[in-house]
Amino acid sequence: MTKEQLLAAYDAHLREEGELAGAHAVERHGPVVWAEFSHGGFVTYRTLGGLVGAELDRLIAETVAHFRDATSVRTFEWKTRGHDAPADLPERLAAHGLVGEEVETVMLGEARLLAVDVDLPEGVVVRRIGDGHDTRVDVERMVALQDSVFSHRGPTAASVLEEILLGENEYWIAEAEGRVVSAGRLQPVRGTPFAGLWGGCTDPGWRGRGIYRALVSARARSALDRGIEFMHSDCTAMSRPILERSGLVAVTTTTPYVWTR
Repeated sequence: MTKEQLLAAYDAHLREEGELAGAHAVERHGPVVWAEFSHGGFVTYRTLGGLVGAELDRLIAETVAHFRDATSVRTFEWKTRGHDAPADLPERLAAHGLVGEEVETVMLGEARLLAVDVDLPEGVVVRRIGDGHDTRVDVERMVALQDSVFSHRGPTAASVLEEILLGENEYWIAEAEGRVVSAGRLQPVRGTPFAGLWGGCTDPGWRGRGIYRALVSARARSALDRGIEFMHSDCTAMSRPILERSGLVAVTTTTPYVWTR
């Protein structure tokens, strides 16, 4: 598929419904969808329907009022994309008190390109959480690593355990010297040929040794086993080169704009 075809597939399959799995409250308001997850609120849409100027400001103000007054969330994210209109949306979000976080690159491609053999350092083991080990302990260790690496919102141990019980999302870890040193999630998008690579992180002391690539490969193999053809990832500047070398294509960017109570 060309870059243009991949971007069209992204807009068609991976926005709105494709982002709402696990939400415990969903409400449509004009062109946007308001959702609540265990870790906070979320705003998504396929298009803003041509809203500009004062009409767009009104929508943003109504969104802030909704999460502030009608929910108990501590924070919510408005997910923007680099190819969306209008171009001044980020400035208008900022004017309503939302703070832009790190720009990430949206990458898509064939799962088979990621499912390659990767040599691991001696003593490092990659496995899926729940495969013959104490799931709760594994999840708590994984979340502790993610909390130490990331400063943004992420799933709690309780919500991860709920997802694992539902059997759709998979969580993978790499262990070394009795510790979890890398982790990531495989999230199939129901009703589509896509699965997402999410939550990938590696302990700084273990980076540059192929562990992240091995976790990507393990999740891609699992996706192929489930009949999934394509992968997608919102990736940082650190992981983008790894995925590009594997054949994924950068199709746009995404920037979370975050409101905090």
